[in-house]
Amino acid sequence: MHTLSSAFVLGYHGCDTAVAEKLLAGGDFAVSTNDYDWLGDGVYFWEANPRRGLDYAQELAGLKRGPKINQPTVIGAVLDLGLCLDLTTSAGLNQVRVAYSRLRDIHVVAEIKLPENSPDNLRRNLDCAVIGLLHTMRENENLPRIDSVKGIFVEGSPIYPGAGFHDKTHSQICVRNADCIKGVFRVPNRFIR
Repeated sequence: MHTLSSAFVLGYHGCDTAVAEKLLAGGDFAVSTNDYDWLGDGVYFWEANPRRGLDYAQELAGLKRGPKINQPTVIGAVLDLGLCLDLTTSAGLNQVRVAYSRLRDIHVVAEIKLPENSPDNLRRNLDCAVIGLLHTMRENENLPRIDSVKGIFVEGSPIYPGAGFHDKTHSQICVRNADCIKGVFRVPNRFIR
């Protein structure tokens, strides 16, 4: 957990064009509260990757689940991560490890099966439950509320035979505190080609 990163980062949010226009006109982002969201409840952004944001909106447009997307687009946002649970740091990972241990203990005592991530790792029910419990633990201990959560996710296919790099690997940010979204902007086409 830290406030060590630079003051602002650029995040990209894939959505329907009608939603983008409402956001650009000053509307509020919808908070995702699915029990399988990778980083828990919040508004999701692709860090420094507008193309991946648009690709995601296009993927959602082809599915029957998730938000209705008729005309996929991507918008940018200026984000202040505030107090960030950064899963790219040892400190952030250690807090999540402690929350998992607590969640596991609760489920053992209650004789309830732990949630599981899907085999393809696209639905992260366990990870979502662990992050949710971490937020609850902090609240119960009167610790400051986490404003954002950031993680790196390796996804997709290797970019060449034997590669350790995958074509959908990304840094994702989940903003829990709407005040961390400082502004939104249209993404120029040259950045998403």
